[in-house]
Amino acid sequence: MTRIALAYSGSPDTSHAIEWLADVHAAEVVTLTLDLGQGRRLEAVRDRALGMGASRAHVLDVYEEFAREYFLRALRADALLVEGRSLVGALSRPLLARKLVEIAEIEQTTTVAHACAASDARIATAVRALKPHFAVVAVPRAGRADQPARSRSAAEYPSEPAFVELAFERGSPVAINAIPMPLLDLVGSLDIIAAAHGVGRCHGLETPAATVLSAAHRAVEAQAADEHLSRRYADVIESGDWFTSEREALDANVARAQERVSGIARLKLFRGACEIVERRNLELRGRRSELLASSRLSR
Repeated sequence: MTRIALAYSGSPDTSHAIEWLADVHAAEVVTLTLDLGQGRRLEAVRDRALGMGASRAHVLDVYEEFAREYFLRALRADALLVEGRSLVGALSRPLLARKLVEIAEIEQTTTVAHACAASDARIATAVRALKPHFAVVAVPRAGRADQPARSRSAAEYPSEPAFVELAFERGSPVAINAIPMPLLDLVGSLDIIAAAHGVGRCHGLETPAATVLSAAHRAVEAQAADEHLSRRYADVIESGDWFTSEREALDANVARAQERVSGIARLKLFRGACEIVERRNLELRGRRSELLASSRLSR
């Protein structure tokens, strides 16, 4: 019997994929679900996969890896948001591909599957970059449309704006309101504040923090911004060509440029809008104590 490792989120499309692979390919299906901050909620997703017929259901905690190796790289390259479109969801594709390959090898198979849209070739591109001999099955979607998120009215937002200061050191966010935080904690705190004021989207990986951090980073970067580099980086994300020498070369260029990007952005969050009200670019050369002191003095 063929064994197939399936990317599984618990959605109707991925649940349908378990049955489809078993019927059409006469396959034993093992699933992979990535924990990108969902935590205990994934216990139900794992149970659902087994209930739909998966022989085994793997759940991997990759939230920190995603934030450090994918989200932060794109943020520093100014490639999280392009022309109003979020690329945060697309950033998860190469990580999912890498973990699918790892699970497939553990399960002693060379066939992986996903239930993304037929036009989305990013997982297949990334898998074949890692393992050219692997087969990638794109399962036809069940045709169930996602329910659109309910829009909030202005009356549901706080009547007063929130002001947030974000400090960056060499292009990376290191503190919020003069309080140093690890990246995951900073993103979590910013999600809570921004979501309360209707900034950004709460849909999968597209969180309010991505919108605010992107705006703040661009403000601090100012004259050092390289639009051509950002566009090339976004193209790599959108095409799925993450595991390539081109992306590595772009990362090297970004790292050199970000050596000069340290400073503070102060933002106003109010009824869905994110506005830069102050920015200071500081030549600190890594002296974080001066960066935080500057943030405190401005408050």
